[in-house]
Amino acid sequence: MELLIITGMSGAGKSLGVKYFEDIGYYCVDNLPPSLIPKFVEVMLYGKTALKKIALIVDIRGGAMFQDLIPALQSLYEMDINYSILFLDASDAALIKRFKESRRMHPLAPDGRLSEGISKERLILQPIREKADVIIDTTSLTPRQLKEAINDHFVEGKTFSGLITNIVSFGFKYGMPIDCDLVFDVRYIPNPFYIPELKEKTGLDTEVEDYVMNHNESRLFLNKLVDMVSFLIPLYVKEGKTQLIVGIGCTGGKHRSVTIARKLYDKLKLKGFSTVIEHRDIDKDNKGGI
Repeated sequence: MELLIITGMSGAGKSLGVKYFEDIGYYCVDNLPPSLIPKFVEVMLYGKTALKKIALIVDIRGGAMFQDLIPALQSLYEMDINYSILFLDASDAALIKRFKESRRMHPLAPDGRLSEGISKERLILQPIREKADVIIDTTSLTPRQLKEAINDHFVEGKTFSGLITNIVSFGFKYGMPIDCDLVFDVRYIPNPFYIPELKEKTGLDTEVEDYVMNHNESRLFLNKLVDMVSFLIPLYVKEGKTQLIVGIGCTGGKHRSVTIARKLYDKLKLKGFSTVIEHRDIDKDNKGGI
């Protein structure tokens, strides 16, 4: 039996993640009191129900009962039950934004400030976060990207380093993403915008990709970029970073940046890195530029 404990910060995406785990064949039990986990697992092992993959969602909604989780995990260890822990996290700013958008109250601050509830929750969850086998930071992940990250690790069996590389293509004319860790400007590459038959296409089209990558400087830059990011990822992991956001920018975010971002994404995936991609400005009206 494959047993997964899913926990993490309120608002970090556990409810959404559970749906994805159900889609890949996990039997999911939400908000099970931690003290019942050993008994539940015993029933699953020796009862008539033969389930191969089980995910138990345990979080701060259980109030004081959450404190029973560490003892419950110790009981599983004594029962010789193998399990893994997935911890979903996000920045305080992202959590506050999500709570405000959903108009939900934080379980630890029903009448107080969201920031205070989040701080209390981080303190309570820290011991279990330190025990986690996989930590996914959902701060900048879309639902599709979260699904992809889960699929990479739990379906395809790729080793999860603890860090997700998020590649974002964008147009400088719309502003640079403020959350990027690394930003690369590819406006030096000849612009397909000025080729009539390519103007209305994007970096998702083969014709644009061929045009961009037909230039020697594009190929040389891509090789150096892949080498550098591949070199940096293990160093960031060593420092405990859980998400690396790499911005690739051109004028309008429609042609060159999309092409280079896609190429970087493909090569990092082939190297086994957990990587997601977003084209921020691809659907915006691109009226040219240098």
